[in-house]
Formats: sequence, C-alpha cells, structure tokens
Amino acid sequence: MNVKAKVPTTFTSREFNQNTAGAKRAAEKGPVFITDRGKPAYVLMSMEDFRSLERKEPQSLAEALADTSKEGDFDYDFPEFKNVSKGFEFD
Repeated sequence: MNVKAKVPTTFTSREFNQNTAGAKRAAEKGPVFITDRGKPAYVLMSMEDFRSLERKEPQSLAEALADTSKEGDFDYDFPEFKNVSKGFEFD
C-alpha cells in the first residue's frame, strides 16, 4: 500500500505574492499555510484535499454516536421499518 504523507508548508503573505506558482506546487504535496504578520491567516490546498474535507453524513446510528467531532445534539433520520406489525394484542 502506497500512502503519500501530506507535507504542510508555510509562506508569508509577501512570499505568496512573489511566488504564487511555487505555493501552488507546494499545495500538491500538502496544505500551504499563508501567514499575515507572523500568524496563520489562510490555507491553500488542492481541490482533491478540499473535497476530502467535505462533511459526510453518518451512514448509521452507530457512526453518528461514535462521531466525537461534534458536541451536544445531532440530527439523525431513522430509516423506515417495513413489515412491522400494526400493534400487539395482549390476552
């Protein structure tokens, strides 16, 4: 299995303005952090990396409950059950 590690790179705003092509090449290898006055301000990344960050809804209730990235409440649409009896009769 060939897993390519993503290597983050940092550019100052000035470096980014002077070497946009270099920043785009670096984004192919991993996220590019662009700083403004020494603090991270922006992130440049490939579309492939961006799409992998898009939120995917949990496929099951177990996945929703196991998701530790959210705090508090969450919405989950329970699937409709088919062939369920209309009720119970007690003797």
